[in-house]
Amino acid sequence: MSRRCEITGKSVLTGNNVSHANNKTRRRYLPNLQDTSLMSEALGTSVRLRVSTRALRTIEHNGGLDAFLTSTPDRRLPEEARALKRRVVRAAAKRQAAAG
Repeated sequence: MSRRCEITGKSVLTGNNVSHANNKTRRRYLPNLQDTSLMSEALGTSVRLRVSTRALRTIEHNGGLDAFLTSTPDRRLPEEARALKRRVVRAAAKRQAAAG
């Protein structure tokens, strides 16, 4: 399981630990990833994702998973999120056709 956010694509960064004597050793900055279930109203089910805490805040700020995916351009989403976005858009269009 990779250390990459499935919504924003945020991943591991690298840098240096710098001691008082100015010795440098390599280190890794890991993103704060959480396994979570997000409700998709268009799909009618919950979707299990591994996302960063910043992505969770962004999703909530935009009004939920469906609203976040539909308002974000494809070029800014990783491949997993694009596939989920296609599923959400298809399901929303199917519901719209059935209702109207």
